[in-house]
Order: sequence, then structure tokens, then C-alpha cells
Amino acid sequence: MADPSTPSPIVLVHGAWGGSYGFRKVRPLLSKAGHEVFSPSLTGIGERSHLTSPQVNLTTHITDVVNTVLYEDLSDIVLLGFSYGGMVVSGALDHIGDRVKHLVYLDAFVPSDGESVTDRMAGQTDRTIQLAGEWLMEPRPRQLADPEEQAWSEARRSLQPIGTFNEAVSMTRPIDDWPFSRSYIKATADPDEPADSFFWQAANHAKDSSAWAYHEIPTHHLVPFSHPAEIAEILLALD
Repeated sequence: MADPSTPSPIVLVHGAWGGSYGFRKVRPLLSKAGHEVFSPSLTGIGERSHLTSPQVNLTTHITDVVNTVLYEDLSDIVLLGFSYGGMVVSGALDHIGDRVKHLVYLDAFVPSDGESVTDRMAGQTDRTIQLAGEWLMEPRPRQLADPEEQAWSEARRSLQPIGTFNEAVSMTRPIDDWPFSRSYIKATADPDEPADSFFWQAANHAKDSSAWAYHEIPTHHLVPFSHPAEIAEILLALD
């Protein structure tokens, strides 16, 4: 049992084509407030892009996160999934849901059982993904206000194994039925995002539900790059 006086460990799960480096501005703010912070790198992308293969799928990434929590023996955690990371944290719940104190989706997918990213993107033609080969996907272009930050980010965005998008998530119960609390943080100023996007659908559900806390940050999708202080403020207020 965790000491209630000790700040909760925070586990940050990055999105597609990215890596744990995306949280480099967020981690110090949380650590300074006394939290242990973990940001596992998902296999085959980001810092672990050298391990990519056709076998890498959503289950691989779920296992990356589950093993971080189990091997570090973390409990009463704040678990955050950013973008595609929402699929990963959702799939992790059947394995570590009893160790979660608060679940946070940061401009992220909130799937139902049996849904994949490909399913959630169906019919949204502006979200078409380009293949770089039989099993790799090209990074989706994302804009940052700072040209230097843009160049820094683009140099690190990696190809993504398609199995991570095509594999459906397995969940034994809906997100809303878990006993922990949950939040959705929406980036509201992405100029290319349609009003009926999968992220807005999840955000509107959270906004209208008593089971969720809802927050907005007026920026583009890459929130950890542009507004780390706002993310940290929301997470620190959970304690």
C-alpha cells in the first residue's frame, strides 16, 4: 500500500511516431514537485526505433507500459496516454488497472473493446496515413510555432509499424466503469482538426460525463512540446 503522503508516481505514454523525448519538458516540472516520473519508450519507434519489425503491434506497446509498472512495482499511479498512447494505456488496464489512481488522456484516442486506431480513423479522409513500405507508416506532419522546435521534432519522428494501428484493443470493461478517476485534456487550437475528429468525440464525451474531469489547452496537437507547464499544472492538481 502506497503512503498517502507520498506524491503519486506518474507514467507518461507517448504517441505514434514519437518517443519518450516528447515529455522532456514535462518531466522536470513533475519531478521538482516530488513525483517519480516514468516515460517508457515504446518498442520500434522513438528511442527504440532500432527494434522495429513487422511483429511490433499494439500488444507490444501495451507490454512495454505494463512491464514498466510491474517491474518498478508502482502503485497508485497517475497514468497518462498522449494521442496514440490512449490506445496503449486503455489496453494496459486489464493488467495494471488496480494500480491506477487517476487515468489521463491527453488529446488521445479513448477506444472501446475491439476497436483499433484504423477503426477509429475510418471515414476521416484528412487523416489518411501514408505507407513507407509493406508494414511501416510515414509520420503524420505536425506543426509547431517555433521553427527550431519544429526541426528538432521532425528529426526525431520515426516510422511506425502498421500493426500498432491495425490491432484491436482488448478491454474487459469500458473506461468509465473502472473505479479510478479519469480526465481528458483537449488541445483546442489545431487548425487542421475537424469538429468531429476522434479526439473531439472523446473530448465531448468527457465534457458531458460526470465520470470525467475535462480540461482544454489552446494549442495544437503536440501539447507536450508547446505547453508543458499547463500539462504539469493539471497533473499536479490531481494530488
